[in-house]
Amino acid sequence: MSRYTTPELARGALGALVGIAVAGATARAVPGGPEMLPFIVAPMGACAVLLFAVPASPLAQPWPVLGGNLISTGAGLGAHWLVDDVLLAAALGVGAAIGTMMLLGCLHPPGGACALLAATATPAIQEQGVLFVLTPVAVNTAALLVVAVAVNNLTGRRYPHRPAPPPPASAATELGITTPDVEEAMKRLADRLDVLPADVVAIVRDAETHALDRRLGSIPVARIMNRDVVVAHPFESIYRARTLLVQRQVKTLPVVDDERHVIGVVSIIDLFTRDLVELETVDSIMRTDVTTILEDTPVAELVPAMTSEGYKNVPVVDAEDRLVGMITRGELIAVLHRALLGAS
Repeated sequence: MSRYTTPELARGALGALVGIAVAGATARAVPGGPEMLPFIVAPMGACAVLLFAVPASPLAQPWPVLGGNLISTGAGLGAHWLVDDVLLAAALGVGAAIGTMMLLGCLHPPGGACALLAATATPAIQEQGVLFVLTPVAVNTAALLVVAVAVNNLTGRRYPHRPAPPPPASAATELGITTPDVEEAMKRLADRLDVLPADVVAIVRDAETHALDRRLGSIPVARIMNRDVVVAHPFESIYRARTLLVQRQVKTLPVVDDERHVIGVVSIIDLFTRDLVELETVDSIMRTDVTTILEDTPVAELVPAMTSEGYKNVPVVDAEDRLVGMITRGELIAVLHRALLGAS
């Protein structure tokens, strides 16, 4: 059973088809070179595999593709000119190409094939000489890269690849795994992973979020929210709002209109740390940039908002955007505690 999705299969197969066709046609249109010179070289097939099937690989990024192919071709030609024995020239060319690519940070597997092709040069390649690096190798490579940029980005795959920002930290990530942490861990591995540390961080964060969601069993916010919510109205006095806070022993009052739509909030800080006139109304001091959450939202989605984004109280609304409850950090901590105990 293939692990690739239909869009990935289409991108890989059709992208390579278009890429190879364009690369060959471009080189054929460029004048110069002996008549028997190939207009597309075999390593471009391996290059297409990377560019269209695994475009996020560090080995498939523009500098490794362009630098790896051109530098390796030059290394292979140099070995061909220095050593008469074809077998020795092939070994020397590929070895020099790999070492140089590693030093310059442009390791690209098809580069090894470019070096081998140049080191065992046919008469047409030998006649082309150093210009073989430019045509067809550089022309083929540049054309493939242009097609790869177009095909990948038009089909929803960002190329050149840039690591996606990690998801917001969840309760499971408060220890703070960072990209430098992963880099150090990767250095201690016997076999170095050819992946970007930032991508590993994104995978770890996403896995932790998934595990948290699994442990919570997609519990909706409605299951843990406080339904007995005291509210204020915009036309009510500051004195009444203060009285409500003290009597109900809460720290935040949602402000609602006549249909219970949340239009603002006032907190204990707003009401007791400012020099207010008692006859002022709530709408004069309420904050209107209110974040609400739907009652059927899974609790796991609430975690980032109340941890990394710092919300302490979040009004809960129904499908008609009417207030039906409040969720506080206290309720969230309680459910997380139960989830963690159940997982241990």
